[in-house]
Amino acid sequence: MAPLSPPPDEELTRRAQAGETGALGLLLARHQASMRAVALSLLGFGPDADDAVQDAALIALLRIGDVRDPAAVGPWLRAIVRNAARSRLRSSSETPGLEGLDHLPPCYHEPSHPERLIEQHAMSDWIWHAVEELPQQLRLVLMLRHFSGIDSYQEIAAACEIPIGTVRSRLNQAKGKMANALLSAATQAHSDASVLTEESRHEAVATLQASERGTLPREISELWPAETEMIGKLSKPGERIHPVPVMRRTLDAGVRQRLRHVVASRDITIWEMDVTSLPGAKNPCPPRLAWLMFRRNGIVQKLRVVFPKPAH
Repeated sequence: MAPLSPPPDEELTRRAQAGETGALGLLLARHQASMRAVALSLLGFGPDADDAVQDAALIALLRIGDVRDPAAVGPWLRAIVRNAARSRLRSSSETPGLEGLDHLPPCYHEPSHPERLIEQHAMSDWIWHAVEELPQQLRLVLMLRHFSGIDSYQEIAAACEIPIGTVRSRLNQAKGKMANALLSAATQAHSDASVLTEESRHEAVATLQASERGTLPREISELWPAETEMIGKLSKPGERIHPVPVMRRTLDAGVRQRLRHVVASRDITIWEMDVTSLPGAKNPCPPRLAWLMFRRNGIVQKLRVVFPKPAH
């Protein structure tokens, strides 16, 4: 009996689009060598090439339904790798978001924005369900890298106060675990991820407005109980500092903040701010900052303010 010939790309792609995760695994295994060759041609040997291939595999998992010509899935996969590699060659990303999603054809020509990329994705709730399955340390670096404007390895390392090598290691672990979580949760019902983001956006705006008025209403002050602690650069070694007095000192120094972007998970929230310093302000603040908040049952336990470097 003649051995069965392997199914063609077109068949595997259609099966993957129908929800057969094993078919997608076969596709990625079949094209792994050519995907890696593209990464090596652009990035050379090293961890960046490995990262580009891993990113491409994750994006393929999320976007396999977008393939219009199933027989041409090989070039589609290599295009994802090429875009992921080129994003690493740029000194900084033009826009944050899942790397490669805003460059893939077809129909994604409007300027990308983190919220728009996620909200347009038909499986956004599924993605965020998988993100929530990650351990906190891994989730934080993944959220910064793929959903915020603090997306370079150097900025993430500074924000998390860890070495760049640890950033790479955690991102690699996060991407592997997230791929598994996406596959295992593909058939489950998922909560609306946008609700959490909108709630956090309202909290951010209300917090800034209340801080400028000098009084925090009850619903906002409950977010910042006595045990909340400021950590990082704005804290003092050996001294416990509550965030609210720091907010007031910042305002008194002539610094104003405007909410730019929100990233929210169950126990990590990121508020990115545009900053202006009034004329004559003492120690003017950099033009961007971000609040990294670590929560328990919605209450902020720790706040770290970080200052991303401006894009070049």
